[in-house]
Amino acid sequence: MKEINANEFEQEVLKGEKVVLDFYSSECPPCEALAPKFEGLAKLYGNNLKFLKIFRQQNRELADKLGVKSSPTLLFFDNGAEVGNRLTGGIKRSDIIHNLDSMLPENKVKEIKDQIKPSVSECDVIILGAGPGGLTAGLYLCQAKINTVLVDIALPGGQVATTHEVSNYPGFIEPQAGYMLSHNMSEQTKMCGTVYKVAVDITKVDLEKKEIVIDEFETLKAKRIIIATGTSPNATGAVGERELKGKGISYCATCDAKYYGDKEVVVIGGGNSAIEESDFIAKFASKVTIVHQFDKFTANKKAQEKIFANPKIATVFQHEPRLFRRDGDKMITELEDLRTKERKTIVSDGVFIFIGMKPNIDLFKDKLQLDQWGYVKTNEDMQTSIPGVYAVGDVISKKYRQITTAVADGTIAAIAIAKELD
Repeated sequence: MKEINANEFEQEVLKGEKVVLDFYSSECPPCEALAPKFEGLAKLYGNNLKFLKIFRQQNRELADKLGVKSSPTLLFFDNGAEVGNRLTGGIKRSDIIHNLDSMLPENKVKEIKDQIKPSVSECDVIILGAGPGGLTAGLYLCQAKINTVLVDIALPGGQVATTHEVSNYPGFIEPQAGYMLSHNMSEQTKMCGTVYKVAVDITKVDLEKKEIVIDEFETLKAKRIIIATGTSPNATGAVGERELKGKGISYCATCDAKYYGDKEVVVIGGGNSAIEESDFIAKFASKVTIVHQFDKFTANKKAQEKIFANPKIATVFQHEPRLFRRDGDKMITELEDLRTKERKTIVSDGVFIFIGMKPNIDLFKDKLQLDQWGYVKTNEDMQTSIPGVYAVGDVISKKYRQITTAVADGTIAAIAIAKELD
């Protein structure tokens, strides 16, 4: 693997036959997560493709010319032409491999795959999920000198990383940007010594054996497992929603509100998330229309007051979406009046959906005792129905789901495990 600069781009990349180029930055957690995967694949595929790195901050002109807007970004070239899919952000090993394999003949791919040897490593505790609960558990465990590995299919931070502002986390007088709060939590836990394996594919989870397989070839074995997999946004189930996800329909205001400057937006939902995020979206959009199934919002009163006082925000009560479609560069949302069953449409530039969450338990939902809503049941020490398996944060059955309650859960589980393993 070789590092180049902009002056070498033409010779090394455009004239370099089959090339993988990594635009990276310093102080970039996603870049740090990518580095060991990139290096490992360079050793595996390096005889057939050229692996190159370029420091984006010192080669901005080239990055801008190529349309590279974030770090890390992987570009794939074959005889001077860009091929495959650009990869950016929390890049998974499997996505890189998919692009690499498409650049080589089948017999060569098979030859490379035959070289992959399964690996096994052991630790004391595996934490599944790197949100506030998992990060806090990792911090307490590493401070107790317990060998801990934190695994996540995404980057550290959980949903906090996509929350535009956190105003109720103790210790901060001023509201904190969600991404910075989660970044600081992650860096604190990492510096303590917790091993991170993030932006990976989790192939298999065996809670009884305390074994997890990631990226199809690496098996992690532990004495204890902490489940901190959190929740994911609920879908409306309306026609067209799945097809238009990321193409006009979003579930993250922090990620996408900035793209709707002076444009009109529809928000589906009426709880705290919907109302608070609508207030944030209105800082960019010219108009926000909130659609809610009931005759009044369920969000806290303070948040509602801000919404009703904002002239850019309109409300449509007792309606539900039945269909989403695109018409050119516009989004068409077809609503049903729940009282009259009549249909009407709203034309907007984008749609945001905030209608609650569901627990991320697909890999092991048949193994654990769950409550009636599908959340994991635990005792006061955060132990699940399987000995040696704990669960913390939003994935567990409890009355309130906040950053502070997830942090508390992680603390309790870590202390309980530390005493057991002492």
